[in-house]
Amino acid sequence: MSTTEVFSATSAYSLTVFTTYIIIAYTGAKTLLPKNARWQDIVTFVYLAFDALIHFTFEGSFLYLSTFGRTVNSSTGPAAALWKEYAAADARWGVSDPTVVSLEILTVIGVGLLCCLALKQLVNDDPARHYWIIVLSTSELYGGWMTFCPEWLTGSPNLNTSNALYLWCYLVFMNIIWVIIPSWLMWDSYQHITGSLRQTQAIARAKKD
Repeated sequence: MSTTEVFSATSAYSLTVFTTYIIIAYTGAKTLLPKNARWQDIVTFVYLAFDALIHFTFEGSFLYLSTFGRTVNSSTGPAAALWKEYAAADARWGVSDPTVVSLEILTVIGVGLLCCLALKQLVNDDPARHYWIIVLSTSELYGGWMTFCPEWLTGSPNLNTSNALYLWCYLVFMNIIWVIIPSWLMWDSYQHITGSLRQTQAIARAKKD
């Protein structure tokens, strides 16, 4: 089956919303951050804002459709159509897989709120954000690992890699974002935290001398 045969209006809609969220997040960064903000802080703001939007809207709708006896496959409406599209690539998302739903509860409520907290601290130039960025980034990496590792260990029976759209766009691109950027964010925040601690340590030693 070719990509053109599976690319639907729902595919176009989901990718359009995805792109719109990035534009909104970038606009927020340019509006709320200082004009001389570091490029690292701009990237961090864009990611956190985009992340919060995705968690609360896309994944929030998935939770609604996948709890209290509901499933994506048995539901109707725009959100159900969107998740049925993704479930064509990973069937677990259509049947309220308990592992996936459990991870999404943690992601939507926990990580979503942490994104908002870190955004507020970033706008206020509060260095405490680096601790919370490490916490939420660790959660993102853990969530991604626990989403796919059990599937890989069992031979990936629910993953449909038969065409480029499902494999490279849905399964690879739309998941690897939450591997690469959280890993970079953890490194950036690690540099800030360790740099500050080493500076404090150096000052304390200098005072003793």
